[in-house]
Amino acid sequence: MILKNADIFDSEFALRRADVRVEDGKIAEIGENLNGGEEHDLSGCVILPGFIDIHIHGCGGADFSDALPDTLETMSRTLASFGVTSFCPASMTLPYDRIEKAFENAAGYLGKECGAYIHGINMEGPFISPAKKGAQAEEYIIAPDYDTFARLNAVCPVKLVDVAPEMPGALEFAEQASKVCTVSAAHTTATYEQAKAGYEHGFSHVTHLFNAMVGLGSREAGTVGAVMDSSTVTAELICDGIHISAPTLRIAFRILGEDRIAVISDATMAAGLEDGEYTLGGQRVIKKGAVRLPDGTLAGSAANLFDEFNNLLHFGIPLRSALKAVTINPARIIGADKTTGSIAVGKSADLLIVSDDFSHINNVIIKGKQFSAQ
Repeated sequence: MILKNADIFDSEFALRRADVRVEDGKIAEIGENLNGGEEHDLSGCVILPGFIDIHIHGCGGADFSDALPDTLETMSRTLASFGVTSFCPASMTLPYDRIEKAFENAAGYLGKECGAYIHGINMEGPFISPAKKGAQAEEYIIAPDYDTFARLNAVCPVKLVDVAPEMPGALEFAEQASKVCTVSAAHTTATYEQAKAGYEHGFSHVTHLFNAMVGLGSREAGTVGAVMDSSTVTAELICDGIHISAPTLRIAFRILGEDRIAVISDATMAAGLEDGEYTLGGQRVIKKGAVRLPDGTLAGSAANLFDEFNNLLHFGIPLRSALKAVTINPARIIGADKTTGSIAVGKSADLLIVSDDFSHINNVIIKGKQFSAQ
């Protein structure tokens, strides 16, 4: 298959006119005037790398933690319709057996995806702070425990594990777990000093920056300040216009730069559905624009990466920065950047074909196959 006459963002994220040859699920050649085989004229279109959501709890009426037979098929299809070609389903703070069941469900679905494919798990909880639990269930929070993590990782690979750095044993846990996956500071009351200590012991990432953590203040820099004072720590941002204001997003991009931010949805089963009542990890949530617990606490989102990408453009974030934040940056954070995340020869043909103003998805290609919602 040859995709012809489109503008593409190449491996350096420079926009140029080129054809793309796809063979055996991979990008085989990029150049001008390619021919031979099945050709698709994409004049007036732009080819983007497929989007990667490394933190999503559910969408389209499915919740990863419910571990139902059709949960991941629903998520896979729904995400592909949003331009997401791969993802990390995120667990919740629940009893061990329920977390394990969700992991088993994911392991059984690997390689069988009908749309977006799974890289591995984002293990959000149970190693978090009760004081910053957000929509997580406090009764199931435990101190960081490597044996628990290792048992779950043996069921289905963990790509991110979320931990409050100030919890007892967190630094020792991070030193071990960081050899297996990315360790992220999350749902935390960590001071600047505690967060910085975490970064010196294996933490390298922060979950949904600004949310469920200590903010940047004049006399206490907090968890947020520790991220911004680092030159290497990466951060997730929820860019739905609800979790973080547009000016704050612009400040974050200006300070962290174009290589350290991953846009996430943190979506719940309500994503893609009408306002109403849904569940998140068994808890009742209400979608009315935002998704909240009955007490008003924000509980994930109803967002998707394509809408968030367009939000960023509307908020004044440079196109290159916004695009890297939904493609190569999340790929790099989970160690998948050698196989996906950019348009380069040898990488998986995970591609998003959009209108020239980036407002409309025309087609989605995943591992070289055109996605069909049917």
